[in-house]
Amino acid sequence: MTLELRNVTKRVGVDMHIHETSLTLAKTGFNILLGATNAGKTTLIKLMAGLERPTSGELWFDGKNVTGMSPQKRNISLVHQFFVNYPSMTVYDNIASPLRVLRTPKKEIERRVGEAAELLRLTPYLKRRPAELSGGQQQRTALARAIVKDSGLVLLDEPLANLDYKLREELRDQLPDLFAGRGAVVVYATSEPSEALMLGGHTATVMAGEVTQFGETGTIYRQPRDIATAQVFSDPPINMTRALKTGGEIAIGETRFKAAGPIAGQPDGAYTLGIRPHYVTTERRAAGGATVSGTVQVTELSGSESIAHFEMPGGDVWVAQSPGVHAYDVGARHAFHMDTTGCLYFDGEGRLVA
Repeated sequence: MTLELRNVTKRVGVDMHIHETSLTLAKTGFNILLGATNAGKTTLIKLMAGLERPTSGELWFDGKNVTGMSPQKRNISLVHQFFVNYPSMTVYDNIASPLRVLRTPKKEIERRVGEAAELLRLTPYLKRRPAELSGGQQQRTALARAIVKDSGLVLLDEPLANLDYKLREELRDQLPDLFAGRGAVVVYATSEPSEALMLGGHTATVMAGEVTQFGETGTIYRQPRDIATAQVFSDPPINMTRALKTGGEIAIGETRFKAAGPIAGQPDGAYTLGIRPHYVTTERRAAGGATVSGTVQVTELSGSESIAHFEMPGGDVWVAQSPGVHAYDVGARHAFHMDTTGCLYFDGEGRLVA
């Protein structure tokens, strides 16, 4: 099975919701659409599902042009972030509903519903109605309905967004196994970079209706093509500042350090330096590196991590993300260690150079 978008656009009135996009999704593993709210992920999902028709371009599925084909005639399953189940039906009937539409024999329905319910630990709840279930059980029911249909294309639009942390972690761990070996193209939309990294597979970064990069998830995280992609794939936001390379040295404001790695071979001049917050910490965690300092503006404690937003002397606001619990005085100047091995450098066009 393959899904291909060929020069697809979506315009609503004068607004371009999806800029021209050509994309061939991977046949195995997850295809992740990663972007902030309103980036265009749901519009792309609707185009893939046939719920919306592109303004221009074509969608090809399994070698066939399906651009004008209705969702009912496509072999797809769609799971939203909200618990979309039929309230008057039991869990069993909810899961079985797509098979009944296809007029699948009763014994085959019983077998496939039983298998899906067992996979998602819903067997004890098959006679209940959605209102009698927890949020996690309702979303499991929606996932079971997607699995039981045995679709060629499975579209998951932020399916875990409205669940609490524990349920998200539990279902996220299950998802790769649930769809492994089914021969379906699986598309998963999320706004969380950490979720994309956990699921692996391939990722398309989406910003303002444009796919900025598509490829193996880990590669895009380590080597974003441009500043836009780096910004999409960083939470907390990636730190950015102007850097000047002179000979074998990099200068950012008052801080200077050795130009090591790929940047060492680049011409002298001005670059944009990007570094993710976990490379900026209160304690030295790597040999070498550099020290930056700034005035602490906001502090956050997130689980076992301490986060500080601080203003650099040049006016840039950076974020430091340190393991453990650390006390910061808001309004006071604080020094942070920067692991320069985590630096990314972008040219005047915003493209990655090192």
